[in-house]
Parts: sequence; structure tokens; C-alpha cells
Amino acid sequence: MLARSAQSLYWMGRYLERAEHLCRLLRLQVESLVDRPVEEIHWGWSRIYAGLGRLPPGGDLGTGASDDYVLADSYTLAGDLTFERSNPDSVRRCVALGRENARQMRNCISAEMWTCLNLSWLRIRDIGIEDIWKVSPESFYAETTREIDTFSGVAEATMYRDEGWRFMRLGRFIERVQLLSAFLQAQLAGREQGGTADRGWMSLLRACQAFEAYKSRYSVEVQGDRVLDLLVTDPLLPGSLCRALDSLAEELAASGSGPGARAGAAAGRLGGRLCALIRYEWPDREDREVLLAQVGEHCRNLHDLVTAAFFDYAVEDSPVH
Repeated sequence: MLARSAQSLYWMGRYLERAEHLCRLLRLQVESLVDRPVEEIHWGWSRIYAGLGRLPPGGDLGTGASDDYVLADSYTLAGDLTFERSNPDSVRRCVALGRENARQMRNCISAEMWTCLNLSWLRIRDIGIEDIWKVSPESFYAETTREIDTFSGVAEATMYRDEGWRFMRLGRFIERVQLLSAFLQAQLAGREQGGTADRGWMSLLRACQAFEAYKSRYSVEVQGDRVLDLLVTDPLLPGSLCRALDSLAEELAASGSGPGARAGAAAGRLGGRLCALIRYEWPDREDREVLLAQVGEHCRNLHDLVTAAFFDYAVEDSPVH
């Protein structure tokens, strides 16, 4: 497969995973505006921005504001995270870039995949935060999440299992590991600072679609340490860190070392190291926020190695045929 084709499919997977993740968080956040205390609403916005590694518009969020101010502030923050074109992490931007990468590689994906993604883009292309806010913003986020989930299901059912399939999944799992590790870090950082962070564990389970699994494994009583262990180490939970890392290692092994052989071999080793970090070190570590930071850093390094191995490799590193 051509390097530019592989790169486009890789980034398509990353952008759509990011858009879905953000839609799930924003749906829960706007639902909380109805009956949650002001401090908890502020905590929710801060956690989202910390998980993305971004500052809100205008800098840090203030505290102690009135209900009216919080609603106006939430309108601005939701607009920034949903429709702001200059924000590389906004839902609109991610869907647009995912769709553009798909458009360039239409020969590598199924017609059904393109139709699904294009319809989703056409639905959100010409609307703004004012259009969804006055009706039901949570419905917009739920619908966008369903469309991306539908795209993933259509891809699973129709896409040819060649190198393109693997690069799309590789991008998806690298993005998932980075987002989840950063989001869990933000939750732990907030708990250490006190305040309302402990009340965020329920929303964390719902954001990761893990509440039913938690009830089956434990009980309806939500405890932070149990939530953390479930979301990090459960190999049967589709959205867990362990499951994403196992899938990531599997795709790296199937992709081989690539034209940039040295970087590809290093990527495979790093993928195995990440799995071992969660599977074997997590149970005995007390500095779990530090461990999650290590996972995020290793994953960023892994992205660089994948890029060097498959997309932007030196000519002298490629094998001679």
C-alpha cells in the first residue's frame, strides 16, 4: 500500500475516534446542566479540557459563578468543543478531517462507508452551537455518536481485510489509548485536589460505556478504585485501556516492521511494553497517575515510530527488491 494511502486511513481512524469520544463526554456534560451543582459543572468542563490537553477559551475556568453565568459559560465551551473551526479537537473539525481523509482514499474503503460518513458530515456542516442549544444539544451529540458507531459497524461488515483495514484500526486504537489515559489522569488529578471529583466516577463509567459491566462485576455502589481497575485492566470491556492496548499490539504485529524497518521493529517492542505496563505493573503501583502519564508518553512515541516506519520513512531504510 502507498504510504499516503496508509497515512490517510490511519488518520481517518484517529479523527473519528476522537470525535466519538468527545461527543460522549459532551452529551453527559450538557445533561448535567439541568440539575447538577455549579461546582460539579465546572469540574466536568475542566476534566474535558484537561483530558484534551487544552485550555478553555479565555484561560482557566472561574469558580463561584452564578447559575446564569454557568449556563452562558457552558454555551461558549460547548461551541468551542463542537463547532469551532480553529480548534483541532472540535467535533466538527474531526469529522471534517476524517471525511477528507476518506474522500482521498475512496478506493480503499467500501462505498457504504463513504456514504455513511458523508451523510454525517452533511448533517453537521452548516449548523452551529446556536442551532442545537435552543432545542436539545444532548440529542445532537447522541445522534453524532450513533452515526460514528454506525460507520464503525459498516466498516466491520464491508471493508476488505487488507493493509488499509489494519492502518485504520491502528489509528483508532492509538487515539483511544491516548484519550483514555489522559482522561483518567484528569479524573485522578481532580480527586487529589479535592472538591467534587469523586462524584465524577459515575459519569466516567457512562462516558466509557462501562456502567452495566461495573454493576455485573461489583454492585451499584460506585467506588473510584474499582472504576479505575475496570476501565484500565478488564480485557473483556470493549472500551478498556487493556483491551485497546491488546488490539493495538495485535495490529502492530500483523503490520510487520514496514519499509522503515528499524522504526517498525521498535514500534512492535514498544507496543508489547505498553501491554506489560498495564497487565503486570498496574496492580502493584500506587502512583497510578504517573503510570497513566507513562502510557500516554509511550503512546505518543509509538505514533512517531509508526509514522517513521510506514508513512515518512527514509529511503535508505526501505528494503531493496
